[in-house]
Amino acid sequence: MVTINPIPRALVPADSAAAQRLCSPNYDEFQNDREITELLERQPDSVLSITMPHAWPDAEGKMLPEGSAEALRVAAERMSALQTGTLTREVNEAVFLYEITDPRRPGTRQIGLGGMVSASDIQTDRNPRGTIVRNEGVRPPKARGRADLIEATRAIIGVVNNAVEDREDQFVTALEAEAGRCAPDYGARAADGCTHSVWLVTEPAARDGLIAAAAAEPFAYVADGNHRSAAASMLGLEGFLAVAFPASRMGLAPYNRLVSAGGRPVSQWREDLSEYFTVRDAPGSGDFQPTATHSVGLYADGTWLALTPRSGTFEEGNAAQSIDAAIVQRLVFERLCGIPDPSDERLTFVGGDRDASYLRGRVDSGEYAFAVTVPPVTMSQFIEVCRQRRMMPPKSTWFSPKIRSGMVMALLD
Repeated sequence: MVTINPIPRALVPADSAAAQRLCSPNYDEFQNDREITELLERQPDSVLSITMPHAWPDAEGKMLPEGSAEALRVAAERMSALQTGTLTREVNEAVFLYEITDPRRPGTRQIGLGGMVSASDIQTDRNPRGTIVRNEGVRPPKARGRADLIEATRAIIGVVNNAVEDREDQFVTALEAEAGRCAPDYGARAADGCTHSVWLVTEPAARDGLIAAAAAEPFAYVADGNHRSAAASMLGLEGFLAVAFPASRMGLAPYNRLVSAGGRPVSQWREDLSEYFTVRDAPGSGDFQPTATHSVGLYADGTWLALTPRSGTFEEGNAAQSIDAAIVQRLVFERLCGIPDPSDERLTFVGGDRDASYLRGRVDSGEYAFAVTVPPVTMSQFIEVCRQRRMMPPKSTWFSPKIRSGMVMALLD
């Protein structure tokens, strides 16, 4: 069963105005530090100044090395100021409802239950009966960086996003019923037009009812935040901050690629790709972002091509290898470009908050040799990979919309 526990000490925005000033995208939604600095120039109170302290000047106006002792000290100072300032208040023994209203998905109510999830519930080789199922590998240095920040600030700011199947809609019914009892405690509007609302639930009967509704789910699948959960385990913490959403209410966006090596004329691409794909000119006159599974776009030399993997080029019964990101990695990057490692610096992954025109512009500028667009992973594909206990291809799932950092935080001391 999925166990969501109350947060002993939750630090939350004082009201909606404070939430608007504090909340931000997660640290890993940015392409580079410059984008983080630009956001902080517009929103200096954002918790991003704590989660990525090196990207915002310290009290003496200096930029600091990422992950350095100085950066961690500054993060701790900023966290202490946030706790004692007027933008936040503390709530004890709370779970919370988190709802995202996305204007791009009218009629879909994405609402979930948040709280503390036990680190011992994560399924691993040593703990095969764990109920929190990871589907991506964890890079220890990245998890270590998040662990160092938690240790320095004595707080968990980033939230792990989990999906539960909720096959009979009992979980979402309980969440919507609780949300219907009163207005949210606070909310904020993101730059993409999404509204993020939070209900804090401390009344014992209501809180226990929601916890019981989550416990009826046999498994939760990690959608975003593998490294955040790994950081808690690395520190030996009892739990980490998480929200569980019904999978049917969640959305996925494309996760595309820019490549700085392996370029060639379009005529050569057509010839080289034809061994593995049916190759056509992309439909229409604009940029090509495929939406259907097993439809891939490639942009080079001013031209968009549409690719369809040939039969037999992937193992259909293997849920992970059937995902288009895995097919592209193996057939295009590894076999044709000599880039076997998805973590190779010649590959740049571009999340669903950037469209295909952004990729075309980066290629046309000469910064990259070519771009690849892939369709969003479907929720059924994602769940099937989890059921088969396989790992998703690296950088293949961009859940959208995402939880905002700073809407609910957990204090450790």
